[in-house]
Amino acid sequence: MQTLSLLDWIVLSATLLAIVGYGTWQTKGSKNVQDYLKGGNTSKWWTIGLSVMATQASAITFLSTPGQAYNDGMGFVQFYFGLPIAMVVICMVFIPLYHRLNVYTAYEFLENRFDLKTRTLTAILFLIQRGLAAGITIFAPAIILSVVLGWDLLTLNIIIGFLVIIYTVSGGTRAVNVTQKHQMVVIFIGMFIAFFLIVDKLPQDITFTKALNIASANGKMEILDFSFDLNNRYTFWSGIIGGTFLMLSYFGTDQSQVQRYLSGKSVKEMQLGLIFNGLLKVPMQFFILLVGVMVFVFYQFNEAPINFNPTATEVVLNSEYAEEYINLQKEQQILFNNKQDYIKSFVNSDNPEATSYISAANKHNDSLRNRARILIEKAGKNQNIKVESNDKDYVFIHFILNNLPRGLIGLLLAVILSAAMSSTASELNALGSTTTIDLYKRNTGEKTEEHMVKASKWFTFAWGIMAIGVACVANLAENLIQLVNIIGSIFYGNVLGIFLLAFFFKFVKGQAVFIAAIVTQLVVIALFFLNEYHIINLPFLWLNFVGCAIVIVIACLLQLNNKNDRITA
Repeated sequence: MQTLSLLDWIVLSATLLAIVGYGTWQTKGSKNVQDYLKGGNTSKWWTIGLSVMATQASAITFLSTPGQAYNDGMGFVQFYFGLPIAMVVICMVFIPLYHRLNVYTAYEFLENRFDLKTRTLTAILFLIQRGLAAGITIFAPAIILSVVLGWDLLTLNIIIGFLVIIYTVSGGTRAVNVTQKHQMVVIFIGMFIAFFLIVDKLPQDITFTKALNIASANGKMEILDFSFDLNNRYTFWSGIIGGTFLMLSYFGTDQSQVQRYLSGKSVKEMQLGLIFNGLLKVPMQFFILLVGVMVFVFYQFNEAPINFNPTATEVVLNSEYAEEYINLQKEQQILFNNKQDYIKSFVNSDNPEATSYISAANKHNDSLRNRARILIEKAGKNQNIKVESNDKDYVFIHFILNNLPRGLIGLLLAVILSAAMSSTASELNALGSTTTIDLYKRNTGEKTEEHMVKASKWFTFAWGIMAIGVACVANLAENLIQLVNIIGSIFYGNVLGIFLLAFFFKFVKGQAVFIAAIVTQLVVIALFFLNEYHIINLPFLWLNFVGCAIVIVIACLLQLNNKNDRITA
């Protein structure tokens, strides 16, 4: 694997220092709660839009999404189909209400509508799921640098986590927002360069159109799936229904996003920022998935490892399964060589026989990769070594390190690290704000402005330490982007249901909502584990819809049963 050149190190180091330095510099003037938590309400719509996008587009997006497309094609884009719908609803309902009440956090509204215990419970649900997710967003870039530098993953989690803590604690909301605007520019430039370099590295007679034909012949360009098959996680319907509820909850009730647009100068600026995000987010995800598909096409003409995780390969080659693993590698190489003539035939004449062979060969290759994963798992277990056999998150970074010119490797690593730090900064910023406003201030009484700013910084620091702890014990799921979405889906539906009850079910009171929320959370967690153990079939994306529906139904039934406590709308 290609090592980093001096130029790569300069680009990478300069980016990290700029982020930390800029965040520290921006803390000047943030001496009151309004400035520190809401950025002084000075953000323009484009800053809000890019900040909202940067908060969601963590390093996980740029690590996992190309690997997702490499393995499974473009179908994952359906996950985001509900986002534009959610943006319109939030602009019409959520933003005007938050602005009118002049809240610091989304959960303040719930005490006005219901009671203190409902506000506290909802804030705690947010803190749990976002605290876990913050750990994963630290863990993701640590994987990259552990591969690049050969450093210990635990050490890297701590280093990256503390860099983000310094930047976030120092800067406050204004620094997070403004820094993210510049980071998104770097991210867009880096991803476009990567895309064009991948296409440029294809054989001279392989145009972009031919590359798409090759991808299509292998099922990678199948975007829309209108089936109701619950065995398929990503369909049009799961994206429109489950995705809409997930995005409504994430952008409308998750403080890491709410805090981004609450910093806007006016309702109009907030609304324009979210509409901007809604219009650009789906094309951006489509493009990142397309990058992964082009990496797949690239490896049709260039040999790929049987497993992209070099650490996993090292473990299995130092085990009793080494010979069997090497034989799989040899079989993959023979398969690759035999496939080349058929690919040329397909490109030149669209030969149906060649299409059939290529598709069969790639399925055979997938089978070899699965067998390799099994050997890796056995080797790790026998050696008592924690090793990740699933290599989806390593596909894109492997391509970057082995195929991009010096200097650009540093740029792409800077892109991924910029995304990681901006996303984690937003999360820690929101965790600190929620803890300060919804738990500390509400239960200890009024404090001075200076005291509240210091408290927010200390709570942000504490959540940063906790996130580092989560990162240090994290395990990969199918891939990182799915792991974050799974964590969110377990909590988001319930939280969204609480807010919808507050907005639209005026007869429901706090006691009914509080009991319904606790019951619903237990039911959703049970449903998740029942699905994991294959007792039922309910993909995680549907938990957003199910959780929302359950809490609304239970709360309404409880309220209707309690005739003495009922309020007419």
